[in-house]
Amino acid sequence: MYIVQIASECAPVIKAGGLGDVVYGLSQELEAQGHTVELILPKYDCMRYDNIWGLHDAYRELSVPWNGAAVQCSVYCGWVHGRLCFFIETHDIAHSFNRGRVYGESDDPMRFALFSKAAMEFLLQSNKRPDILHCHDWQTGLIPVMLYEMYQYYGMDHLRACYTIHNFKHQGIAGPEILAATGLNRPDYYYQPDKLRDNHNNAINFMKGGIVYANNVNTVSPHHAWEARFSEIGCGLQATLEQHQGKFGGILNGINYDMWSPQEDTHITAPYCAEDLTGKALCKKALRERLLMRDCEKPIVCFIGRLDQQKGVHLVHHSIYWSLSQRAQFVLLGSATESGINDMFWREKHHLNDNPDVHLELGFNEELAHMIYAGADIIVVPSNYEPCGLTQVISLKYGNVPVVRGVGGLINTVFDWDYDENLPEEERNGFVFFQSDSSGLESGLQRAIDLWYKNQPKFQQLQSQGMAYDYSWKDPAKKYIEVYDHIRA
Repeated sequence: MYIVQIASECAPVIKAGGLGDVVYGLSQELEAQGHTVELILPKYDCMRYDNIWGLHDAYRELSVPWNGAAVQCSVYCGWVHGRLCFFIETHDIAHSFNRGRVYGESDDPMRFALFSKAAMEFLLQSNKRPDILHCHDWQTGLIPVMLYEMYQYYGMDHLRACYTIHNFKHQGIAGPEILAATGLNRPDYYYQPDKLRDNHNNAINFMKGGIVYANNVNTVSPHHAWEARFSEIGCGLQATLEQHQGKFGGILNGINYDMWSPQEDTHITAPYCAEDLTGKALCKKALRERLLMRDCEKPIVCFIGRLDQQKGVHLVHHSIYWSLSQRAQFVLLGSATESGINDMFWREKHHLNDNPDVHLELGFNEELAHMIYAGADIIVVPSNYEPCGLTQVISLKYGNVPVVRGVGGLINTVFDWDYDENLPEEERNGFVFFQSDSSGLESGLQRAIDLWYKNQPKFQQLQSQGMAYDYSWKDPAKKYIEVYDHIRA
């Protein structure tokens, strides 16, 4: 099968979040299972060009119909760690992708509408005819719309579109100028409630367009798919998902075990595995030395991730002091997305600076993240919502027992040691709490810390059981292939 992934990110060359990891990891596994995969991405000025091999001109004169005229584009080709990628450079007067960052511009809807239009023109003019177009998040939500309203009439009628939603919070809201620019026009048609009109505003909604027009729609975990349909997590799209429920579901993300494996990890002090945790003790000692923490008989609780409302920042903050009160140490690695949150954690960092049992690292450091996963005993993931989550899956592989809130993909990957009656004890791998307040967090974290102190053999059993789980891309890729085959049929 010939598959083209169209996205705004692909790790490690363009990565602003988990989307980039998913696009790369899924593409790699699809190729490993015998399929041809190409990626189409914007050519940002802020890309990691050092991760692209053999970048060269692929299609120099791409004229893209735009706003009643045309925008000239160039397409470059290169390999990102073995993945064949095409990068579209737009020569528009707004310099859409030469802004020094991936997102956060006031004209983001126009920028990514132009990229989507250019991607479709590149396929058309270069005579590429994949079996599947796999589009991701709101940035490419217009591609299924353009496929079925325009390009199927130009020899692309056999293409099928799969659309994956990674985060319902950001949907791409814009006005009719997008319709005029892309050549879709006809606002009276597209502003119909069963087309692109936003469910709450007099505007077009890119994500809704993707849902309405794609042949299949999925989000990144089965439980998050349920949440999107039946709770506020759907962010206003619940009715649209209900209307299209027959083609909507959830496929759990995977992770790349080539990058995340304590047996192969070059960033950690000693290798270890589920059958022999000896090396993990050495990693714990090395982490304490790196962070100038006290070497003592205490568990290390950690948090790794963004410091924002989605991640339950109020519970992250509470977990620091509560862990210390329960004779545990605490390590945090994260960066804030809002100035108020950033200021709060900097104050805490200064306040706790002389405490030998805590270290707050505000920012992101890839090597340190690996060291924390390997050296910590318990990781807390108290998210308000979590479409899939990679942190808890990585932590399992490193024998870092997760304490998670029962939302989204967290509930599809972590199974409570004490209370999960659907699994025997030997298949459980962490602790789950459901309330969004401090008492909920404490209930989960207390059980994890108590097990560490009171029954080390059982705690080590729990670590080993978590490490035995396979959350690679192998099974998710098979599920995507089943989707592709279904919509082709």
